[in-house]
Amino acid sequence: MSGPYPYPDSERFLVLLNPGAGGGATQLESLRRRVGGAFAARGVPFDLYEAAGPEEGLEVARAAAERGYRAIAAVGGDGTVSLALRGVAGTRVPVAIIPFGTGNQLALNFDIPASLEDSVRVAVEGKATDIDLARANGELFALMAGAGLDAEIMAGATSELKSRIGFAAYLYSGLKNVIGHPAANFRIIADDHEVQVKASMVLLANASQLGAGPLPVEFRMAPGASFQDGLIDVCIYAPRNLPEVARLLWRVSRNQFGGDDQMIFFQTRRVRIEADPPVAIEIDGEPRGETPIEAEVAPLAARILVPR
Repeated sequence: MSGPYPYPDSERFLVLLNPGAGGGATQLESLRRRVGGAFAARGVPFDLYEAAGPEEGLEVARAAAERGYRAIAAVGGDGTVSLALRGVAGTRVPVAIIPFGTGNQLALNFDIPASLEDSVRVAVEGKATDIDLARANGELFALMAGAGLDAEIMAGATSELKSRIGFAAYLYSGLKNVIGHPAANFRIIADDHEVQVKASMVLLANASQLGAGPLPVEFRMAPGASFQDGLIDVCIYAPRNLPEVARLLWRVSRNQFGGDDQMIFFQTRRVRIEADPPVAIEIDGEPRGETPIEAEVAPLAARILVPR
């Protein structure tokens, strides 16, 4: 620490903690102490705030960015990190990821260590890099938005189920929804080009990799995606039955994307997705009603702290 108290905001971290990340009350209190201790051990001033809900979390992140905090450290899962990124969008205040969620997909994509002490080290000593965000139906997202099967899986992995069985909630919901999931007729308008296809789901990806929680498997669902290319990757998946789903997942896990008519990929700056019949949509893993969905890229709209 340097300088007299109170420290100017430009030296302080705003630690935004998702109360759900700690489990029960005892675990949450332990998480508070551990997070505070990890930042204190690094000799940096910080304020810790527990947001009661997404709206409050977004408001706090925006206020911290406007005041010019050194960084916002998001303690939680992808939802908490996405809130922080939306809050800092358009400013130079970076977001640090302290992964304590069910999926932690953004931490995976940015090589953020899983341990608390190491992720806090990246927050304090890491370098800030500019990244693209995208906007779907008016809502900024960092990871992915989607229509169809993936949205049904996210909706089925409820907060209650995740609190009980963790990442297995997604596996349970996935198996439940894959069996008998009907394909839909999608109409996709991307940068004035139109694609019509029968598929199970359409992903709008800003990130490339998805992890399988505790399993030693990673999927590059969007093989060409980059956080810095100014483009949205449109990923169409069209398996027709459970064996084809299994085969597709096997190919994706082995980075075998070519020569398969059940996987279609292209890039765009703006896209609209319609479906007949209408299908569920999700934005950064949160259910958001049904199609249509319109999205556009927000180039280099936010900053994130990554390992040096």
